[in-house]
Amino acid sequence: MHEAANQHTERDSLLMQRARTVALAARRRSAPNPWVGCVLVDSTGAVIAEGATEPPGSRHAEAVALAAALAVVPDRVRGGTAYVTLEPCSHHGRTPPCADALVAAGIGRVVVAIDDPDPDVAGQGIERLRAAGIDVTVGVHAAEVREDLAPYLLQRTQGRAFTVVKTAMSLDARIAARDGSSQWITSPEARADAHELRADSQAVMVGAGTAIADRPSLTVRDVVDPPAQPPLRVVLDGRGRVPAEGPLFDTTDVPTLVVTTPVASDAAHQAWLAAGAKVLVVPQSKLRTGVDLTATLEILAGLGVLQVLVEGGAELTGALLHQGLADRVVTYVAPTLLGRDGRAAFDVAGPDTITVAARWQLTDVRRLGPDVRLDYTPGEQA
Repeated sequence: MHEAANQHTERDSLLMQRARTVALAARRRSAPNPWVGCVLVDSTGAVIAEGATEPPGSRHAEAVALAAALAVVPDRVRGGTAYVTLEPCSHHGRTPPCADALVAAGIGRVVVAIDDPDPDVAGQGIERLRAAGIDVTVGVHAAEVREDLAPYLLQRTQGRAFTVVKTAMSLDARIAARDGSSQWITSPEARADAHELRADSQAVMVGAGTAIADRPSLTVRDVVDPPAQPPLRVVLDGRGRVPAEGPLFDTTDVPTLVVTTPVASDAAHQAWLAAGAKVLVVPQSKLRTGVDLTATLEILAGLGVLQVLVEGGAELTGALLHQGLADRVVTYVAPTLLGRDGRAAFDVAGPDTITVAARWQLTDVRRLGPDVRLDYTPGEQA
């Protein structure tokens, strides 16, 4: 009996891992919906179908998998098991409830990694399944799926976009030389990897200083799996300094949003709008001259942004760190030195006023050509 239970748990683990793989493959086309994977097995444990979340307005993972199974092996669905990375929905949105679809198909058991914190679901999907007599197991690979879906979970629970701070620096933690020149500190391999980060995000954000000095395009280029929609380009300019010209204001294929404050002039507003950008006004930051970052991230969440990649300047990244709004830091370190007069990677307020976690947890290390990528998440307060 004990041995059978262990085998059963191991099978659950393997099939949930497969559901995770299916889900992650859909990440770049599902937002603002979560990327979810579903694997269906028959009563013998043989896989009969799988599916992942389709683009917004289309089918959820369970519906995709059920349609594939019912079209080919309908008799084997009844009494089978569904492995789903996120709790099946229970409400009518743009698609019918997935919980009802599983019940109607005659599924006998559902294995769920984590509950869905969305107020429209929040345990109701699991309750509906159990009320229909379906055996429901929750928590298989929960920690891994929470990490996979971290942007979605934070957006739903805190109402703001998940913020990834990305920087490329020298060994002496400088992002630019004294004169401000900063292009190509890192290798082609590291720069290609950074484009993968852009492709995983629904918005890419810079401050006014970076927009003026670097004139970036902030587009996704040369990735194997491009996103269904290009990420929104976001420029934070509280004082109206950024001229409405250059690559950022070529909005033919990629949208641009300028977030500003009442301090910026009407002329700046009109120029941005005339160039094709959208403009939103938020309060000024209470800590620095610039936009209120919390309000900005909440606005982005409301626009369907689950993850925003921040690529702009020491002042912006420092402010996010200072205010505890950085959910992940990705640092590319190049084997070069820029000297003491080079521009520091992070302009963070002193330790007497800092509100961000004093310690960060290293979660990943990768070698990219001659460079190294280091991933961090907030740790415990020192």
